Amino acid sequence: MDERASEKLRLLRAEDVPAAFQLSAQAGWNQTEEDWHTLLDLAPEGCLAMEVDGRLAATTTLICYRHRLAWIGMVLTSPEYRRRGLARRLLEKALAQADPMRIETVKLDATEQGQPLYEKFGFRCEQEIERWSRPGGYVAQLPPSRPCAEEVWRDSDLQAFGADRSRLLERLAQRNPPVSLSQSYLFARPGRVTAYLGPYVSENSEMARRLIDRCVQSTSCGWSWDLLLRNRDAVAMARDLGFTPQRHLVRMVRGKDLREKENAIYASAGFELG
Repeated sequence: MDERASEKLRLLRAEDVPAAFQLSAQAGWNQTEEDWHTLLDLAPEGCLAMEVDGRLAATTTLICYRHRLAWIGMVLTSPEYRRRGLARRLLEKALAQADPMRIETVKLDATEQGQPLYEKFGFRCEQEIERWSRPGGYVAQLPPSRPCAEEVWRDSDLQAFGADRSRLLERLAQRNPPVSLSQSYLFARPGRVTAYLGPYVSENSEMARRLIDRCVQSTSCGWSWDLLLRNRDAVAMARDLGFTPQRHLVRMVRGKDLREKENAIYASAGFELG
């Protein structure tokens, strides 16, 4: 019997979220069901699923930041359905969506295992990114923070990130308002296992340190922090605060080069968001 006879590539739906959450949890990832809903709300046409025998077997997401940049994430396959080319077909479909939209640049954060697949689709290595963690108690909800003025993160983020991801930041701000000082801002949100730090942007290392102290030192929960190794200040702060590296990935790019201001990006929004 042809394996593909029972396979169906389709859009991910809201009713798939519990099964998608199980896929990411099974892989040891930190996303919550709310994170999956965020992706669905922001990119309903870019959240892709592979169904096998009526079960969710694999996922891939594509979130577009206008026409300047798109981000690939949540490339997951259930262990029993691996080595059937499901991830390759989902990635192919995601890129087929991005190309007619004339997206200039597509990026993703790749594990060592996934890197050869992405290279076959024309992705090339850009820089290293690592997840650092600090242990602590579990927290389902972070303490409330005073919201910062919208224009602070809107203007600062566009300059530092290089693409307009304001819709994402608006959604994250609805969940947990960021803290800010001058033109610096820091978002945080609950995760499945630890709280998640980022996105985190600052043009000034002193302001960056004050923000991270205000956010992290006021809680006893565990934290995860995705940082670019080229930002030496971020690495030094993470080490000073008791964080240690847990996962090493490579940021990869397809299309035009688009570099963030690495010295201003103190934390990414997440491997699935950029």
